[in-house]
Amino acid sequence: MRTQLVSEPGDPARPNEDFASVALPASGQGGVLVVLDGVTPPRGETGCLHSVPWFTARLGGALTELTVSLPDVPLTEALTRAIARTAEFHAETCDLSHPRTPQATVALARWSPASVEYLVLSDSALLVESPDGTVTPHLDDRLTLLPRASLATDALIDAEIRNKEGGFFTAAADPSVAARAVTGTLPRAEVRALAALTDGATRWVEKFHEGDWADCFGFVRKEGARALIDRVRELEAADTEERTFLGRSKTHDDATVVFAEL
Repeated sequence: MRTQLVSEPGDPARPNEDFASVALPASGQGGVLVVLDGVTPPRGETGCLHSVPWFTARLGGALTELTVSLPDVPLTEALTRAIARTAEFHAETCDLSHPRTPQATVALARWSPASVEYLVLSDSALLVESPDGTVTPHLDDRLTLLPRASLATDALIDAEIRNKEGGFFTAAADPSVAARAVTGTLPRAEVRALAALTDGATRWVEKFHEGDWADCFGFVRKEGARALIDRVRELEAADTEERTFLGRSKTHDDATVVFAEL
């Protein structure tokens, strides 16, 4: 087995809000990868005393531990438990009902000799390569399908579409959101490799149109996870002045790529 994990903050002066882990159980039978992208809140009140990195570290740590130690528990249930456990850490000090309470996207995969399970919530991506080289993206595209007008203001997002029916969902403080995730199970023999990317890295495909998902996976396989993030940074830097590509609120974003060749 071969793995690569690269995570870089969008701004060296700010903490990285992404979380990534790869865990290989002591039994040697399978493994887990976890990628979270912390949601940067707009300026203003969040109802919470804690930072986004604080939240992603605890949620990501809980997810890693639960998916490894409880291999028979479905990923949806593991996420449910991890959200509940994280909420317990700060329920007494913070307003967890606030729409901007710390939250994150999730890309999660667990493999065994028999199967590969996956879970995706919000706009991180999980790419699966089959033995014949076919690459299949597993995406939660609810956010990208929303009309641009509905994303016009932070107040509108908070009131009408964030963790709301007809909107999009993230892992915050409500454990029931796990049931909204995109999930599935594949035969282990049909999976050769996996790649999980936060949206700071998926810009290669979604914002700068350097290629499709199969091209992106091929780039990571050939050039490496570090090279993909470096290329995104080059494209971002070249676009700083004109902002040619719409839909990019930050020049640079935290970017994470995890590659696992099974």
